[in-house]
Amino acid sequence: MPSPTPSTPDSETALAPGDPTPTDEPTGASDTTHDALWFEALVRQHATAVHRFMVRRAGRDEAEDLAADVLTVAWRRRADVPDGAELPWLYRTAGFVVANHRRKGRPIPVGDVPDEVDSDDPAVRAIQEERVREVLGALSPRDREILLLNAWEGLSGDALAQVLDIGRGGADAALSRARARLRDAWASAEA
Repeated sequence: MPSPTPSTPDSETALAPGDPTPTDEPTGASDTTHDALWFEALVRQHATAVHRFMVRRAGRDEAEDLAADVLTVAWRRRADVPDGAELPWLYRTAGFVVANHRRKGRPIPVGDVPDEVDSDDPAVRAIQEERVREVLGALSPRDREILLLNAWEGLSGDALAQVLDIGRGGADAALSRARARLRDAWASAEA
């Protein structure tokens, strides 16, 4: 999937020149339920979650642009967004956007967490613990991503499977294996 062109965070100017307008149909799409009203509801409901996903993975400085890129892809590919599973689809797309961003060679801060996030957010508590960062750093990138999708984004079961693009059983097994490796890494760090 090619990286979308960056756009500004302002909803009035979020589309780049030449992008379809909210009244244009996606190329080859016959789905009329994913119209401008649907997209506005999608943004209202999920933009904050997508932004937080990006802050955690790409840092505060890049998060707004990357989240806008994800939403731009969602608009362009709106016929592909499954009803009832919009957030997992957005997270999967966000993963691709982050991967494209990383391939461009921009530095990705690991511990950059927003200051104004709820102080009871488990992600903030985890980041503040140096030992947790070290143990997570000892895991493979895939195990780390599975654990973070579960802990930070609250995904499990079918939603986790959709983001990982594997079956439900595979997602459950991958989460179980990642948790076991986390326990082993934690035990090694305590020893």
